Amino acid sequence: MNLRDTIAAISTPPGRGGIGIIRLSGSNARGIAESILKTRGDFSWEPWTAALAQLTDAGGHTIDHVVVTFFAAPKSYTADDVVEISCHGSPVVLRHALERACAAGARLAEPGEFTLRAYLNGRIDLPRAEAVRDLIDATTLYQARVAAQQIEGSVSRRLKPMKDQLLELIALLEAGIDFAEDDISVAPTEEIQRRLEPIQQAVRALASSFAYGKLVRDGFTLAIVGRPNVGKSSLFNRLLEQDRAIVTDIPGTTRDLVSEHAALEGIPVKFVDTAGIRAGEDLVERLGIERSYAAMVDADVTLVVVDLAASLEADDIALLEKACEQGKLVIAGNKSDLPRRAEISDVFGPVVPVSALTGEGLSELRTALVESIAPRGRLEQEGGFITSLRHEQLLRESAEALTQAQTAASFGIPHEMLLLDLYAALRPIDAITGSTTADDILNRIFSTFCIGK
Repeated sequence: MNLRDTIAAISTPPGRGGIGIIRLSGSNARGIAESILKTRGDFSWEPWTAALAQLTDAGGHTIDHVVVTFFAAPKSYTADDVVEISCHGSPVVLRHALERACAAGARLAEPGEFTLRAYLNGRIDLPRAEAVRDLIDATTLYQARVAAQQIEGSVSRRLKPMKDQLLELIALLEAGIDFAEDDISVAPTEEIQRRLEPIQQAVRALASSFAYGKLVRDGFTLAIVGRPNVGKSSLFNRLLEQDRAIVTDIPGTTRDLVSEHAALEGIPVKFVDTAGIRAGEDLVERLGIERSYAAMVDADVTLVVVDLAASLEADDIALLEKACEQGKLVIAGNKSDLPRRAEISDVFGPVVPVSALTGEGLSELRTALVESIAPRGRLEQEGGFITSLRHEQLLRESAEALTQAQTAASFGIPHEMLLLDLYAALRPIDAITGSTTADDILNRIFSTFCIGK
């Protein structure tokens, strides 16, 4: 990949649409655009302005009337000269424009190469570059808001104080080594421990925020289980806000898994409505119940629905016990609009009263489901958490090195050896921001981007 080349790509999704955009970036972007476009005589390529032009073929015939926008370096997305040509969204026209640009000297861009250039040119740091991909892949507005916060530098801002404090401690120990011959203890053990403690706490806190960040980015699977006629399918429809599952008064109406994707609190969720669990009366119902148990195993969290208006039965207790054994669960007490008769032991956890008929308690149930996977706490400050597995692994590595440094300091290990642990803690933080990232890691990150971004 020659980063001095002028690159070109179609930056809008495949297919037909009202608008399609060809993006060029590089020192010759303007010259290539001039060779394939016919502009007015007074057109001066004023930066950051849009103008009408004609896209032509090799013979000078007009193919499309377009809008061309020129962004002069360094005030562009890539910090190089960038030209964007907005055509009508015909695949034929876009392909022709791209072929003409390549024939004039451009090279087809690799996946993510525009954003890679923005990073290499110092336009953005690595966490912001990775957040661009998250924003493009967002399926909910909450995901988009979090990604936008990270593009604005929320992760980098949280890392900066940790790195600064670590560098101060490293500088202090390095200075102590320089004065070692004067027998002066510049950094006593108590001072080292005092400085290490807040750094380690901050690193571990940010690393632990990935539990919620992963939930925001990837979502989770929710299995809704219960006895027949406790209102599973009604609650399923209520959570989806659509009539997806058939609801009747006949026990055992749902005999197979019914799944649908939606969002809870802005987090993508795969909802799975299951067959009512009881002693099946026929082969089909028994097969459906077996699939219900399998769905519980596969789900990230199980929503056990019980009927608050009826006494608990043995099937309810058995189902609650099985859900407890398998992992995270939330108990929804349906039919809270009717007089309560069910008594549920606290050993299974709190019960969220809800009415699938009136909608009462649905907001509390949605919150409880999200909190059961990864409590937000102070992470509700959007962007105040990490969503990248790479970041989490590097932060864990840094925290481990800081632990080793604390242990070494407590045993009075010479500062020359202690510095090895501190530098080992600094390297993963630098790898997050991109200060010491190897080329193969960069290529892996940016290859997951779409072409044209």
